[in-house]
Amino acid sequence: MSNIKLFESKQVRSEWNEKEQKWYFSVQDVVEILTDSSDVKQYIKKMLSRDEQLKSNWGTICTLVEMEAADGKKRKVQAANTKGLLRIIQSIPSPKAEPFKLWLAQVGSDRLDEIENPELATQRTRELYKLKGYPDDWIEKRMRSIAIREELTEEWKNRGVKEQKEYSILTAEISKATFGLTPTEYKKVKGLKSQNLRDHMNDLELIFSMLGEASTTAIVKTKKPKGFIENKIVAKQGGSVAGKARRDLEMKTGKKVVSSENYLPESKKNKQLNKGKKK
Repeated sequence: MSNIKLFESKQVRSEWNEKEQKWYFSVQDVVEILTDSSDVKQYIKKMLSRDEQLKSNWGTICTLVEMEAADGKKRKVQAANTKGLLRIIQSIPSPKAEPFKLWLAQVGSDRLDEIENPELATQRTRELYKLKGYPDDWIEKRMRSIAIREELTEEWKNRGVKEQKEYSILTAEISKATFGLTPTEYKKVKGLKSQNLRDHMNDLELIFSMLGEASTTAIVKTKKPKGFIENKIVAKQGGSVAGKARRDLEMKTGKKVVSSENYLPESKKNKQLNKGKKK
């Protein structure tokens, strides 16, 4: 299930609250889409000064939810569920308001459908990649990498690893052992900021990423580590399996697996593979 939703080709960060069974959306992303404002924070400030009732209930309508920020790091941002967003939209004079309300309803409906039929989530993710211009063979590898990742995080969850921060640390251990780079360092090589790193990997990079995580899952199932510290050791071991295979391939081909290439769009209409700029 993707945490990035698209409204008229613009990204809206979102997070599914399993306990409440509700989507929470980034208020900043929604306001930016509806207003095309270059200074969203200032727009929200002025909006609240105009609407005293909204201002007095802002703390109830909005809640802090951890989402990926522009620099690629997880940070808490103001978010609201569908009911809260509908109240905020009332204070935004925008021709996009009505289409956005329909979009919200559809997102909610899609989620209910996915609960009834989990395969729909996979199908919609595949369709989203197609819309972004990715080739079919790459999409199949990416979908497989998502499945492998989900299996690994489920193992971590069952073995006492806390979500978000600890997941990120363990993922960095696997990446460092596999590629010699943490995800943050890898993004710099590819010239990425807020984008998902794996969405900008080529075939070989995806394959080695999958090998690192699949190996970690296999070792976890065998050794049955408990808690963060033990799973950190296993993460390094799993990543090392992929790291050794990567180095063997590089020795035989004389070419590095890690690439600066990315799938950043050259324009809104032409999404092709570009060279990322090293910093």
